[in-house]
Amino acid sequence: MGREVVRLALDAGLDVIVLSRRPPSGTSPVHHDGARYFRADVTTSAGLAEALQGADVVIDCLEGQFGKARKNFADGGARLLAAAAGAGVRKAVLLSIINCDRSNAAFYVSKADKERVYALSALETVVVRATQFHSLVTAVFQAGAKVRLIPVFKGARFQTISPSDVASELLAEALGEPSAERHRTRTIGGPDIRTMRELAGIWRKATGHAGRIVEVPLPGEMGKYLRNGLNLVPSQRTGTDTFESWLAKREDSL
Repeated sequence: MGREVVRLALDAGLDVIVLSRRPPSGTSPVHHDGARYFRADVTTSAGLAEALQGADVVIDCLEGQFGKARKNFADGGARLLAAAAGAGVRKAVLLSIINCDRSNAAFYVSKADKERVYALSALETVVVRATQFHSLVTAVFQAGAKVRLIPVFKGARFQTISPSDVASELLAEALGEPSAERHRTRTIGGPDIRTMRELAGIWRKATGHAGRIVEVPLPGEMGKYLRNGLNLVPSQRTGTDTFESWLAKREDSL
């Protein structure tokens, strides 16, 4: 997601600074010509003050899915915001997940905790909650196809969205005029709502995989979240890149 934001921002002629614990080299395929890269770490604050000098807006696409990274996810957001405030940044935009505050799954809880940190910031903040990416269901299908089975979760529907569509919304919020509401949250979703079985059929046809589609139960908090439709936002079909069109553009999904 961060790479998509950087690409779009550079295409728009903006001055882009990228913070990373491991900045890519100039020969790396994830290095974008025109962006300035700084080594910085939100878990320790190292490098943040220097990197943020002169910045107007911060777009936070950081992730912390497992272990220590997930445990320190919200605290890292607080350090980033503190450094941004100290550098005179006027706004911070955070990428988050739809209805993350309505699930007890550990990853979603960490997202909700970070949202609350943003709501207490001295900066103007915007939290953009997105539905699941097209790549999420694709990863599930790819894993199963290795043993000629394509798993679909029983009772699950998705409103998947492309990273480029989400990046566009993050950038639009970053460039928007100051709001009278200091802390805002908005939710965006993909263009279509489909069962996971329908998505599996689309993926199998596009990729030519011969695996058999198998329905399996998904227990625990994530299963409850999906069965209750908390990953759907029918009134906010923001994305335009459908699952089919996204697959057609990505060789690594085939």
